[in-house]
Amino acid sequence: MAKRKTPFSFQIRIIHRYLGFFLAGIMFVYALSGILMVFRDTDFLKTEVITEKKLAPNLAPRDLAPIFKKGAKVVDQKGDVLYLRNGTYNKATGVAIIKRNQLPFVLDKMEKLHKANTNTPLYFLNVFFGVALLFFVFSAFWMYTPKMPVFKKGMYFAVGGIVLTIILLFI
Repeated sequence: MAKRKTPFSFQIRIIHRYLGFFLAGIMFVYALSGILMVFRDTDFLKTEVITEKKLAPNLAPRDLAPIFKKGAKVVDQKGDVLYLRNGTYNKATGVAIIKRNQLPFVLDKMEKLHKANTNTPLYFLNVFFGVALLFFVFSAFWMYTPKMPVFKKGMYFAVGGIVLTIILLFI
């Protein structure tokens, strides 16, 4: 008995279905971390972590930038103590007290998922996820034939999504 050839659109549906199940976990983590990234400039869910470091005495304010990072701007000075936006530095003793707001460990790792670049192993996951999402975009148009009313309605929704995104980009 001759084996029937499976139509291309049916093969695309099968790949779309199982890839969707596989990506459900990744999309869940991306969704949570994406929501978290919206609040990255606030202290939402962050706790204050104070560290003390022994530095060389008599450092100039510009030498403190790598240690204090964004909070390295000197806001006040009383005697030998420099008060910075996120800590203090004693010029006489070299003791620096650094205050940072950090997310809990798991949430911090999830946030780094969005910040991955080619220097981190996570970028493989990001590239795979992006390519898989592009496959979802294109394979969705093979789910129904162009003659079906659901396909035409889907095209309106697709155009609506594109227009909404463009509008929000320019607001």
